[in-house]
Amino acid sequence: MIQLPGVPSTPPEEGFLWIDAIQSEVAADGAGWRAAVESLSGVRLYEPHLLDAVNPNHPSYFDPTDSYAMLVFRKLALDEPAPEAASAQGQPRHPIPAALSRLTTKPVTFLLTPRALITVRPERSRTLQTLRNRLLESTQRADNGTFSPRLPTSPPELALRMLNAMVDQYLALRDPLTAQIDRWQRALLNPRHRFTNWNALLDARLELRKLDQLCEGQRDAIQELRDYVVDEMDESDNTRARDLLLVRANDVMEHILRVLTHTQRLEAGIESAVQIHFSAMAHRTSEVMRILTVITALFMPLTLITGIFGMNFQAMPLLHNPSGFWVTMGMMAITVAVLLILFWRKRYLEEQAVDRDR
Repeated sequence: MIQLPGVPSTPPEEGFLWIDAIQSEVAADGAGWRAAVESLSGVRLYEPHLLDAVNPNHPSYFDPTDSYAMLVFRKLALDEPAPEAASAQGQPRHPIPAALSRLTTKPVTFLLTPRALITVRPERSRTLQTLRNRLLESTQRADNGTFSPRLPTSPPELALRMLNAMVDQYLALRDPLTAQIDRWQRALLNPRHRFTNWNALLDARLELRKLDQLCEGQRDAIQELRDYVVDEMDESDNTRARDLLLVRANDVMEHILRVLTHTQRLEAGIESAVQIHFSAMAHRTSEVMRILTVITALFMPLTLITGIFGMNFQAMPLLHNPSGFWVTMGMMAITVAVLLILFWRKRYLEEQAVDRDR
């Protein structure tokens, strides 16, 4: 692999070109850029594809033509600042948690031609720059006679390597996302502290749902790319090279499926934690109501006794008896004791005793 100092005047006789462009450059002079690409690759790009390549909101998709194929793949924008969640009026309300702020994505366009791979990317793309440096280091090692990884031999293989590196960034987010969701789950199920961070939890659900839809689009696009590579292969091609392409395509799809599966698992975890939270709240409410019911049941007969002795009658039993007060208090104590024994035998107080033992 050789990095050219500038745009070559003619295409290479052997191998293929990797033409890397920035979206702002293509948008500034689309006609001139398309003419330069046509002179190098021998393929004229369609105007709608050129507009899609500079669209920052375009979803992942694949579109083949007779002379080339176009793939749009949304990658993580790791160099972008953390966004803020918007309120109902569209105004910034609060910052998204650190783990979720890394889910900001931007599209990278791959144009696969027989003699060139053309990439149109955002201005800052750490993944492609890292891959370019790695390929250059591998070339230098091969020239020095030391061991180096195998260099790509075709535009689809180089594109699949880039896609694999982009998907691996999503896989790296599994641990911080899982840790964030676990913290929210523990906060939701903590009986000593009231959970108030509902806005962040809602943002998490929305971001995970976006990631779910994003992975679905990526999987469909890579599946169509794999079918395109298979259809374009000739039976006379190198069997090993063909198998390597299929292996790389299947590996990228498997990685996307792992991200999708983990995202769905996190969504299910949030839903379960919220349901358990409200179930626990309902359980605590029922416990409070049971305690209040027991207290009310204990005081109802006592209120009846005091109400009877509060009547304005001249002649009442124990009214003028010096021991009447103590006899009445004894009756009230016996009533409370009988009710407590009854509640204990009915097992109304058993769960409370178990909670105290814990």
